[in-house]
Amino acid sequence: MDQMGIHYNFWIVLLSFILSAAAAFSALSLISQISHSTGRARLIWLLSGACVLGSGIWAIHFVGIMALHLPFKVSYDLGRAVSSLLLIMLACYLSLWIAAVLRQRPGLVASGLILGSGIAAMHYVGMSSMKMEAKIHYESTTQVLSIIVAFSASYVGVLLLRKFKDYTGFSRWKLYSAVFIGLAVTGMHYISLRTSHIAYDSWSAAKPFQVDTDVILLTGVSLVTLLMLAVSGGAVFLDRHMLERMAYNDPLTELPNRHGLERYFKEEFFGSSSGAVFFVDLDRFKSINDTLGHDIGDMLLQEVAERLRCCIGTKGKVFRLGGDEFLIALPESTVEEAQEAAQHILQEVKKPYNIVGNELYITASVGISMNPLHGTDRSALMRAADTALYTSKDSGKNKFSIFDQEMNRHQLRRMSLEKDLRKALARSEFMVVYQPKWDSLMNVTVGLEALLRWRHPEHGIISPAEFIPIAEETGLIVPITYWMLHDVCGQNMLWHKAKVASVAVSINMSARMFDGGSLCDVVEEALVRSGLEPHFLELEITESIAMNNMEETVAQLSKLRNLGVRVSLDDFGTGFSSLGNLDEIPVNTLKIDQVFIRKSKMHSKKAIISNIIAIASNLNMEVVAEGVETTEQIELLQSLGCRVMQGFYYGRPMPVSELGQWFSENTA
Repeated sequence: MDQMGIHYNFWIVLLSFILSAAAAFSALSLISQISHSTGRARLIWLLSGACVLGSGIWAIHFVGIMALHLPFKVSYDLGRAVSSLLLIMLACYLSLWIAAVLRQRPGLVASGLILGSGIAAMHYVGMSSMKMEAKIHYESTTQVLSIIVAFSASYVGVLLLRKFKDYTGFSRWKLYSAVFIGLAVTGMHYISLRTSHIAYDSWSAAKPFQVDTDVILLTGVSLVTLLMLAVSGGAVFLDRHMLERMAYNDPLTELPNRHGLERYFKEEFFGSSSGAVFFVDLDRFKSINDTLGHDIGDMLLQEVAERLRCCIGTKGKVFRLGGDEFLIALPESTVEEAQEAAQHILQEVKKPYNIVGNELYITASVGISMNPLHGTDRSALMRAADTALYTSKDSGKNKFSIFDQEMNRHQLRRMSLEKDLRKALARSEFMVVYQPKWDSLMNVTVGLEALLRWRHPEHGIISPAEFIPIAEETGLIVPITYWMLHDVCGQNMLWHKAKVASVAVSINMSARMFDGGSLCDVVEEALVRSGLEPHFLELEITESIAMNNMEETVAQLSKLRNLGVRVSLDDFGTGFSSLGNLDEIPVNTLKIDQVFIRKSKMHSKKAIISNIIAIASNLNMEVVAEGVETTEQIELLQSLGCRVMQGFYYGRPMPVSELGQWFSENTA
């Protein structure tokens, strides 16, 4: 038996190192996408990285084996060769998963050990696949050294992953990591073989020798190399495709998002001579989201998006801007066509939705701007459509409006008032006026309603109908109401001490005051600080407040009633409450809305007033009629059993300076 050492050309070793480092760099580039992905995409990046790294290591290993110059015939066990490929891919997957997902130092140590073990195991299984009339003898000390090199270099390569784990572009740390992984592969392979010896029968090698590499294995190595390149290239293509979808499309509805909108307007919309832009906002979507949950809300948005897409078809494009806001671009559209499209949208959106057993109803408000009439660039058209949308919402919702200059003036004033409203409380620009509640039979004042007024330094007195909705929308109504509670309680206590009046004063409450469940604490603080008895304070709520999250609202109202504070239901008859729930709401008084009083000559209105009075009587509630202005109205209300009234007939809302004199005159 003769023996021969295994020798390699330096350039083959260098080429193997470069190729293994390149394979590692490609795999690490794929792995760095994991931190930016979730779910299935994350798994795809991990599998892609493991396949590229594993197949690259395997292909380079067998290329190195086939580059050997041996004086006898060599063939290969295909099963073992494939097993070595699967083994290194599995090791790469486990190693990269631990390194990319766990990321703590003990995990990185385990990751390096797994990768090093996989490289070593693949090497020895791959070598055992060689079928030849010879035996390979490994020098044990050198084999241990080669395995240590594989472990050490793999660990350093994996450890460096922390430096670039969230960075998808080129990084010198990624290059260093790839170099160390390449060193682990080539170091293990060539150190192991450099000191190994092949024992063979020299007689069988008497004729000219040339390595007879299996065509199948050669083909397999080529295919694996192509697979590595295909996976890497495909992942890059997928990355760009996914990034583009993420950048330009909304993941929930699959509609184009704001970035897609910008691209569409830049490249397509203004290519036509005319067009329409629609702002679509869902009415009452927040209440559905809050009561049924975000999952139901998301499914509702998906269905709305599909309906909008069907409404527009190929004539235009639908975008989701965020939340429950959509934008529709309709090129080559006239005003008449835009109106027709808006009407169609409103009809489709308000049709019932059946979502997870819930039958839901929702409407939309639409604002429209026209190109080039209202603007010749995207920002101007969107601004105009947004202004028209506010007009639709302010005029009752479930409507569409086309922008005009009057809307623009209204919107600019609204924005100006909102800005000034944020400073009004600090500048002491608010004042409270009081309107009497009169007992028409006893001819005495039985109460006052406190009403908020805003003295604007430039515009004078701003109507509550104008600034209260702004305060509600912005949430400023909460600190304003806190201030009003303290001011009214303090003023009422002054009247008590001066013996000017001894009546309850009512304050209108916003729905926002019931958020958080702290209303009772706020009211109690105002009473304690002023020293006012609780029964001299009355809180007025509307039917919509009472019916919104009724269980929580009733709980808070019950606390107030137990404290001694009175509660009245304002504008009764104009809301949407169910009479079946009225007896569950802890209120002392029903206030008949002035709409019914103003039209009390109508038989139908008279019947409604009579029924409200009867309901209040049967539920042991007091009743107050609002908006009383004539003696005929007084006589009618008295004949129906209502004695307490409020309106201009008895007194307009008055500031504190006038109210003292009014008390003196009317008491006398």
